[in-house]
Amino acid sequence: MKWKPRNLREFARMVVGDAEHFQYRSSKYITEFFEDCDLEYVHQGETRSNWAAEKIEEVLAMPSASTTAMPEPFVRLVRRLLDRSEGVDDDAERSLALTSLNTVLAREGWAAFYDEHGIGQIKHIATNTIAQIANPHRPFTPSELKRRDQLVAYFNRCSEDELIEDVLLPLFRQLGFHRITAAGHKDKALEYGKDVWMKYTLPTLHVLYFGIQAKRGKLDASGSSTCNVAEIYTQLTMMLGHEIFDPETSRRVLVDHAFIVAGGEITKQARNWIGNKLDANKRSQVMFMDRDDILNLFVVTNLPLPKGAFPPTSAWNVGDVSF
Repeated sequence: MKWKPRNLREFARMVVGDAEHFQYRSSKYITEFFEDCDLEYVHQGETRSNWAAEKIEEVLAMPSASTTAMPEPFVRLVRRLLDRSEGVDDDAERSLALTSLNTVLAREGWAAFYDEHGIGQIKHIATNTIAQIANPHRPFTPSELKRRDQLVAYFNRCSEDELIEDVLLPLFRQLGFHRITAAGHKDKALEYGKDVWMKYTLPTLHVLYFGIQAKRGKLDASGSSTCNVAEIYTQLTMMLGHEIFDPETSRRVLVDHAFIVAGGEITKQARNWIGNKLDANKRSQVMFMDRDDILNLFVVTNLPLPKGAFPPTSAWNVGDVSF
């Protein structure tokens, strides 16, 4: 990732404190700043802002997960720079510092913000994707557990189309997938085994195509189940064998990978049943996401809950009513 020299210089001035609303740092504290970000850079008397600009350029050149993700060390730099304990002058909440930083970031297509915990984050403006891949297996905060419980209740009453439209599509967009197209259920004849298809661009700019087959409830290997995995297998083979048309490239392509997504549990028996049915090549194309996977990813990516996840507002609580 390469930035324009002007933006590098302005960002560096904020790091060393030569910019308004940012704490001034002498040589020792510049080194400590980078140490706090797990970067082994030592300032040894060079021109402060020029030296910092060179190091920031090196950080931006480090590998990132995708074109819509920042290198992890740069995310740490932004968080350290926006630390609310370092407010100066009349900017205790760092709102002025955030505005100044976003003036620079916006020129490169990014924006910084504070999350609900007061931690600095950075996102890609065009795709609204958070620049850091969140860990869905970390411990949740009390507020995150509350949001997760609300989403569980929504899963118990939502329809399959609502699961796709209100949960899966926003989630995959946030995770960096694009050209997400829902087949919908109004025209089953044109669905060809997939509810959604989408693209993901690798850092090498190669493009992978994904299909999603989603079911609202539990997937198991029971013959009496209405969500029997045999039905999913039929739709899966149809999905992998049918071409999709990509209007951006004006060509037909095959799906590279398929997600089997369930709003309930995907049992071990169901996973094994599908694995045994598929040959080795197709087996490597299939990925599973069950309720816990969706819930955890949805919460850690800080997506807003669907409207249906909130309890209905009583008309008596809306305001005063005149009779």
